[in-house]
Parts: sequence; structure tokens; C-alpha cells
Amino acid sequence: MNSPRLIRSCLLTTLSVGLVAAAAVAPAHADRPAETAAAVTFSDTFDGPAGAGVDSAKRQLETGDNVNNHERQYYTPGTDNAKLDGQGNLVIEARRENPGNYQCWYGSCEYTSARLNTSGKFTATYGHVEARMKIPRGQGIWPAFWMLGQDIGEVGWPNSGEIDIMENVGFEPSTVHGTIHGPGYSGSGGIGAGYTLPNGEAFADAFHTFAVDWAPDRITWSVDGNVYQTRTPADLNGNQWVFDKPFFLILNLAVGGYWPGDPDGSTTFPQQLVVDEVKVTTSDG
Repeated sequence: MNSPRLIRSCLLTTLSVGLVAAAAVAPAHADRPAETAAAVTFSDTFDGPAGAGVDSAKRQLETGDNVNNHERQYYTPGTDNAKLDGQGNLVIEARRENPGNYQCWYGSCEYTSARLNTSGKFTATYGHVEARMKIPRGQGIWPAFWMLGQDIGEVGWPNSGEIDIMENVGFEPSTVHGTIHGPGYSGSGGIGAGYTLPNGEAFADAFHTFAVDWAPDRITWSVDGNVYQTRTPADLNGNQWVFDKPFFLILNLAVGGYWPGDPDGSTTFPQQLVVDEVKVTTSDG
């Protein structure tokens, strides 16, 4: 299918980052490659009392709006839009509100939400990277779990590389997307594919595990252990593969933008991205 494509900005300091939509294709079902002698290098199970903030030793919140994608939300600090639920989950909540009189690119902000990253606290180079999450639903709602090259401050985007492990837009309740971006294949040229649940099931109805298996010159995407695409340097039409270096992790819940479109009368708020666990494991196999 033909999907609108766009660029999203990273709010980390003054850096600019790209994120684009991948065209949905029919997934190939297979088992995820087995891990051998797996060692956990990062784990966040979000245990703690209800209302507590995230572990600041593992991740930090970004704040501000995002003009590049014409997203409508303002990312807030503290626990206003990202906190533990006391049941082992992180809840990132998008609301139709503006209690802090936040200003966005279009004027007074209409929505608040949260975006978190592990830059400066944790990076991975290769391994199995996964998150078990229950995504929100509704027109204009856009959750994502993705990674950026830690060297973005030195080389910029897209030379830093970007690995989008999972994106969903509300008008596609049964489909998620996985994409890579780098020099010569960014923006509308991002390389990826979509995974669609069978029988019209919606991702928002249950928890699912979104993952990549990342090795030198190879990245494989899966949903609930079902592999749906693998990318290698052979897919880049001679462009540079920039995924053999440290990357940090990002979780965010956007509202509106070029790709998902803005919320409409059918969209209800608040909407929640509920994250049960984020884990990175490495393997000798």
C-alpha cells in the first residue's frame, strides 16, 4: 500500500532525527532465530509503586514539541504522562489537555504525552532487543519503539542510523511497521515492511512482543516470535550500512502528524501505551 512518509525530529538536545513510515506488506511467518547462551545486558520490568517515575539510571524523558512531523503533542517531564502503574508496567499516556500552557509549533498545544530514551545510560551493539507492550488505539495515535545511533551528535541523522522496531498508526489497528534509515535510504527512502495480525485482530486488544535480532550485517524483525523481514547490506542499493555500532533505545507515544493524521471525532482520550518489559540479550550463538 502507499503510505504517507515523513520525518520525525529527536528532541534530545538540539539534534534532528528522522523516522518514516514503511509500506505494509504480507508478513512471512517463521520462528524467531533461537538464542544460544543468552545473557541479559539490559532489563527494565517497571516494578515499583503506582505513580512512581521511571528509573533515572536507565532512561530519561525528553520534552518539547515536534514541528518536523507536525505532531500535535507536547512531551512533558516528570510523571505527568509517564509513570508506573504498580503492576509491573510503565504507562505512557496521551491526553487532550494543556495544563502547563505549553506552546507548540501551531500555537497553544492541544495534547500532552511522553517520550523516553536511554542515551548516555545504555547502548547496545547487536543482540535481541524486545519490548512487550499493549499499544493504544484511535485515529491520530502513533506509538513507537525504536533506536538511534549514539553518535548522532557527531555525525547527524541519517548517518547515525535508525532502527524502528515497532511503529503503529491508529488507522491501521492490525498492522505494525519495522524500518531502517541511513545515508541514502532515509525519509521516504527508509527500508522496511509491515506485519499484520490475522482475522482482523487489533494490536490494542492484547500485549504483544516486538523485537529485532541484530547481528553484524543483518537485522531481523519479529512479532510474538514470528519473523516478518530481514535486512542486510544487500538491500541498500550500494549505500552504507551504519548498524555496526552502539545504539540507544526510545519509547514514545505521539499524537497526530503527517503519517497518522490528526485525531478526529472518533478518537477518545486518554490513550495509553502500556509497557510490561524492555529487554536486551546477547548470544554466542
